Amino acid sequence: MRSERPPHFDTVAVAHAEESESGDVVTPIHLASTYELPGIDPDMSLEDVDPDAGEFLYSRLSNPTRHDVEKQLAALEGGERGFAFASGTAAIATAVLSVVEPGDHVVAFDDLYAGTRRMFEELFAGQLGVDVEFVDATDTENVATAVGSETTLVWMETPTNPLMHLCDIGAIAEIATEHDAVFGVDNTFASPFFQRPLELGADVVAHSTTKFLNGHSDGVGGALVTDDPEIAEAVEFRQQIALGNMLAPFDSFLLSRGLKTLPVRMRQHEANASELAAYLQDHDQVTAVHYPGLESHPQHDLASEQMQGYGGVLSFELDGDLADAKAFLEALETFTLAVSLGGVESLVELPATMTHEPLGPAEREALGITDTLIRVSVGIEAVEDLKADFERGFDATDA
Repeated sequence: MRSERPPHFDTVAVAHAEESESGDVVTPIHLASTYELPGIDPDMSLEDVDPDAGEFLYSRLSNPTRHDVEKQLAALEGGERGFAFASGTAAIATAVLSVVEPGDHVVAFDDLYAGTRRMFEELFAGQLGVDVEFVDATDTENVATAVGSETTLVWMETPTNPLMHLCDIGAIAEIATEHDAVFGVDNTFASPFFQRPLELGADVVAHSTTKFLNGHSDGVGGALVTDDPEIAEAVEFRQQIALGNMLAPFDSFLLSRGLKTLPVRMRQHEANASELAAYLQDHDQVTAVHYPGLESHPQHDLASEQMQGYGGVLSFELDGDLADAKAFLEALETFTLAVSLGGVESLVELPATMTHEPLGPAEREALGITDTLIRVSVGIEAVEDLKADFERGFDATDA
């Protein structure tokens, strides 16, 4: 007797969207920019072209390779519609532009990724007249106080970059719903393998697919997934027609390939990160470790409730000053000093001088980003080699 239960996440990651009329086991890369029409139909509109039926008109509007990976993304996040963009920043900008107008009120986590925060401050608030209010969303009461009848959008990121702060997605979803505000969550650090915000009440989920979803540091991209038809319609219009910002066919192919191995990669990322976090926590040259999988993390219980794992990113405070951090990072051999994260290789970076340098010293200090805070994207190498490499770094700070 055939089981009626839905397939497991691992099976969806491999099998979804691989239904090709030509029998291709792997979704082909469709490079065509335009497609032949059967004839002239004066009554035909763009809405009449149905990619699900194998109908395509122009690759800005839809492309077979991108269409397949968008269906993959939706399936993995548990949404109805997925959209693939040229970058994570483009995806977030499109989400905001799809629901916010000049004069609207937006409530956002104060610990957003620096590039996202700069977008909210300089573009939406500075140029488009949007009232953006940043709050410490680790305390849900701060969100409840800030959100009101005039609030159009609530935007969160959890866990955050680089301090690994969390917010209560379910509780904030209730607040947003009460005030008829759209609730968006950047799920990049967790990936849908460890966290699915739509299931917890979010309206739209964003990803920098450059990170864990692609997983191989060879493609830049972004994604939005939603189960709200009105948001989907607004995003589709802006992606395809108003802004024309979409993921290219080759990058769509790379993303589709990466998604198939997402579950097995995330398990190894987390296993390594958990062991490395425990090792760092016991090291006498480390003053603090930020990783939600540690019981010492102030939001460990929340992470255990709303996530199915703790992810592959951590950060830690090196005892010393900027010179010590520089010596530590430059002594490493297995870890690569580079921005970005989520690839199979382990990366390290110094937020104060790299990803979060644009915020300036005062804002970094207010957020708790010190000159010796080191962010680690833990790869899938042997964790013993990663520990040995960190010992090289610690030895360099003793010199």
